[in-house]
Amino acid sequence: MTEGLLRLRAGSAPDGLTAVEAGMWEAFRNGSVYDLSSGDPAVDDPHGPHMWGPERTVRARIVCWLLLDGPPALAGRVSSLKLVGVRITDTMDLAGGTVVPYVELRACRFDREVLLPETRFTTLRLVDCAVPRLEAARLHTEGDLHLPRCRFPGGIRLTDAQIGTDLLLNQAVVHHNRGGRSIAADGMTVGQDLQAELLESYGELSLRGVQIGVSLSLRGAHLRNPRARLALNAPQLTVERTLYLTPAGVNSPLLGGLTPAEGTRVQRFACQGGIRLDDGRFGDAVDLEQARFVLTEEQELSLRRVQTPELRFLGERPAAGRVVLSGARVVNLMDRADSWPGPGRLHMGGFTYESLVPRGPFPLSLRLAWVAAASAEYRPEPYELLAAVLRAGGEDEEAREVLLAKQRRRRTGLPPAARLWGYVQDWTVAYGYRPGRAAVWMALLWAGGSVAFARAGHPPLGGGGRQLAWDPALFALDLLLPVIDLGQIGSWQLRGWWQWLAAAMVLIGWVLATTVAAGATRLLRRS
Repeated sequence: MTEGLLRLRAGSAPDGLTAVEAGMWEAFRNGSVYDLSSGDPAVDDPHGPHMWGPERTVRARIVCWLLLDGPPALAGRVSSLKLVGVRITDTMDLAGGTVVPYVELRACRFDREVLLPETRFTTLRLVDCAVPRLEAARLHTEGDLHLPRCRFPGGIRLTDAQIGTDLLLNQAVVHHNRGGRSIAADGMTVGQDLQAELLESYGELSLRGVQIGVSLSLRGAHLRNPRARLALNAPQLTVERTLYLTPAGVNSPLLGGLTPAEGTRVQRFACQGGIRLDDGRFGDAVDLEQARFVLTEEQELSLRRVQTPELRFLGERPAAGRVVLSGARVVNLMDRADSWPGPGRLHMGGFTYESLVPRGPFPLSLRLAWVAAASAEYRPEPYELLAAVLRAGGEDEEAREVLLAKQRRRRTGLPPAARLWGYVQDWTVAYGYRPGRAAVWMALLWAGGSVAFARAGHPPLGGGGRQLAWDPALFALDLLLPVIDLGQIGSWQLRGWWQWLAAAMVLIGWVLATTVAAGATRLLRRS
């Protein structure tokens, strides 16, 4: 017993280790890479069908022993665990432990799950490993947690984990657990970037309440959860910079947000299942460039109450399901006409934006259809917001067209009498938004009245006093102007059907004046 303790203190391998484990022990003390790969890519594939024998197998408890209470490093070296092509049997359980050495495992195969709840690491890297399941709730790392190209048939749990710098899940393949979740990371904090580019997720990716210090990249990721409500469940997500749901280069050596080089095959972000980003806060943008959403009728792309300086709604139009932007607040809305769904599948109640940056042709007729599609019943706010944004951009004529469309949409829900009056206002002066029509109507009626009254009999109204000279043009103008009195109506009395003509012109004059006054009131109120 005493001799064994002395050997451990000196760093020598303890008794009972296999030759492979003894080699790993010495590599740990030396800080060198312990590579047990055969050189045959097919055999060395940790996800392939080839069995790995004792010549490349170590026990999980020996790995845990090294990490939690390993021997001192050799003189002038830094102890670390760097394994390549190693099979680890049994359950690797480091729950609640503190791991000081650097850990990097490449192309390794775990027979059973890896348990890291409440474990503290400096940096942990598992690259291209086969892991049945990673259980790491409340994991804490001072540096990175890298899991690229790994496969997790039983899912990943990172609930309330704290990652000091970057979390990498690029090209990982994650299947769901018994609860239907592929990655459960609610309440997680990432100091810098969370990169999950070209990720394949089969189940619900849950990021509720996650805080990310820089950007969240799901470029080229494929999220699949068609039978459940959500494939990405991330309400109250906070990203200090940008959320990317955009394409990524396939087989490109450069990931991490760089634009793929020309000629590189790209893979678009695709989601088969609902997305929930409600109450999210994004410091720079939410980018949906070329994103594809495959939704059922019950599923949604939900951006309720999202706040971001820029929303790049540039994805593929969903064939089914709903897009919900209710209560969202955006500064710049960058969009395409063919990205938005049709009537009944777009909800924008309380959605606000300050400027429109259309990508490609987006004529006003389609923009009005976009506003009309947002609600089954008439709501004035979307029209008024669009008009205000257009006016702020110097598009005054288009802003008037939007407000005119608002009145026409409002008219469809009015009672018959009010609807008839609306048609009159529309035909005459377009609800006051085209005041030039009033001048045209006035000129036509004045000319017609002048010609007609030139043939009318016109005995004076009174027998005495000084009478004005009869002037058919002034008489017609006096009838059409309801506020100004030119003295003609009080000086002359018409008889027969001429009286009906005069009454009709007075009525028409009041209609024109009322509609012009209503339009002027709206203009003054807006200014």
